Amino acid sequence: MRGALDERDADGYADLRTYAPIGDGRTIALVARDGSIDWLPLPAIDSPPAFAALLDAEAGGRIALAPVEPHEVERRYLPGTNVLETTFITATGVVRVTDSLNTGQSGRLPWCELARRIEGVEGEVRLRGEIAPGTLLGAASPWASETVHGTVLRLDGLSLAPRLLHHEHVETGPRGIVAHFIATPGSRHLLGLVATDEEPLMLPDPAAMDAGIDRTVAAWSRWSESCDYRGDWPEAVHRSALLLKQLIYGPTGGITAAATTSLPESLAGGKSWDYRFSWVRDTAYSLSVLLQLGVTEEVHGAMTWLLRLLRGQDDATAVLHGLDGSVPGDAVEHHDVPGWRGVQPVVSGNRAASQLQLGVYGDVFNIVALYVDAGNVLDAPTGRLMAEIADLAADSWRRKDAGMWELEEQRHYTTSKLGCWHALQQAAHLADLGQIPGDAERWRFEAEAIREWVTEHCWSEEVGAYVWHPGTDQLDASILLHAISGFDRGERMRRTLDALERELGKGPHLLRYSGAADEEASFVACSFWLVAARAHCGQLDAAHERMDRLLAESPNDVGLLSEMLEAGTGAFLGNLPQALSHLALVSAALTIDDVDRAAAARASAEDAPDHPV
Repeated sequence: MRGALDERDADGYADLRTYAPIGDGRTIALVARDGSIDWLPLPAIDSPPAFAALLDAEAGGRIALAPVEPHEVERRYLPGTNVLETTFITATGVVRVTDSLNTGQSGRLPWCELARRIEGVEGEVRLRGEIAPGTLLGAASPWASETVHGTVLRLDGLSLAPRLLHHEHVETGPRGIVAHFIATPGSRHLLGLVATDEEPLMLPDPAAMDAGIDRTVAAWSRWSESCDYRGDWPEAVHRSALLLKQLIYGPTGGITAAATTSLPESLAGGKSWDYRFSWVRDTAYSLSVLLQLGVTEEVHGAMTWLLRLLRGQDDATAVLHGLDGSVPGDAVEHHDVPGWRGVQPVVSGNRAASQLQLGVYGDVFNIVALYVDAGNVLDAPTGRLMAEIADLAADSWRRKDAGMWELEEQRHYTTSKLGCWHALQQAAHLADLGQIPGDAERWRFEAEAIREWVTEHCWSEEVGAYVWHPGTDQLDASILLHAISGFDRGERMRRTLDALERELGKGPHLLRYSGAADEEASFVACSFWLVAARAHCGQLDAAHERMDRLLAESPNDVGLLSEMLEAGTGAFLGNLPQALSHLALVSAALTIDDVDRAAAARASAEDAPDHPV
């Protein structure tokens, strides 16, 4: 329990560890510990943010709600849900706020409905709520319009209606409203907001919005019951699954890499990106994890959406897509927006859309093979597509590319070659099962050629590791994915893991590649990949120990992971919630459980008495 009022700096920016996301399958809001919603794009997660105090404390906009007196804070997600409960404790009493982006009777609502329930617990607590839209990153000006049904806030094409229940009084300004509440034992109040974009505005009764919170809790609880995990870290795994679910864009099934843009990877600036797109890589990893957890509907929907997109491309090499399936445009920098704690640039769009990343072939095959191995069947068009992708991998693996880390200089990156290797291995496997057409022997031949090339050119005996690319002694943590893929789990890979810890390790955390310490913090996903790699390489004790340390240090108080973590301080950096970080956590937990079970089964078989026939 901490004093929430101390968690913002003098300019009004909250520490990134203080945020908790809530979502409805279309957009995500970030709620700070002090009760301020500082991020909410409308109508969709990739829209310009109507509330963006996260990047512009003065003009970005926020939806604030907190006691007017000094207070302390306790918070949690309601069990099995993405509904947030915050308890404010003041000298005069205790009040509870429940935050929900409401869902409807049969799924996602056709409008955005934010409900903030206020419940008096003890004594008397006065609260102040504020709904103040921002400038859409400097592109528009909000204004308050009086209608026959009350105040409606306008912002470009957005219509935003405050909905209040049992408030004391309201102050309407030219650009927003301020509402006052008095909470006493058993009292119930609501600060709500309904939003539409270039369409009529539904005005639900505030009491119905309050009831919608309970409906949303029930819907999340039902979904959580579909996640089957019984290992050693249930709380962390289930929370990560729920956060991943928030990042699934309901209208199409696409999986968003992260909910935000422009949260910096370095406080020095220059490394801020927009992650509100669907990467093939992140989608494949996410679906692999969800499939292993027994989540089938979202896996099928997202995979079929991705495959349709790939079928519409000339060579199936696009690494990311808009959440509506569009091709992303060029990145645009908003120079008049200050950025989180003044760190520039603030960006919309992502320049990686046009890059060649050979690892995408392995990513696509990974999820398709898992889908088939789980007992499902491919359709004929998908089978033909996968055969075409396998042929592309067989032909393209000799090319230079931008690598997994989307770097500007193209090289023969080791893990790009291994992505092609993995694709060809899986292609041959699917062909053997009769799921895809094509020349499986050719794919096996090229896979072996890649293995020989990597063995000859990418291993350094002097370094004692697989190196980043031929001709260097530098290391790249993405090699961990190929202990996971099965390329190597023997002595060379174990030596590589040791070398990565020596050169890139920061306690239990790991940097992405050699030299990264000069420009960014540790990369959360890499740290969990090392856990899985240790387990696959037979080092279960080390995997268990690192997993426990990471879970003690990495998530915030409600289980949220960012993209990067500053070792020592634990400060969050990069966009959040970050799909790659959470799915790496779940994958590490599942891997340890699988290896544990396999080891126990072997031990049981060895201990069993012989029974001669």
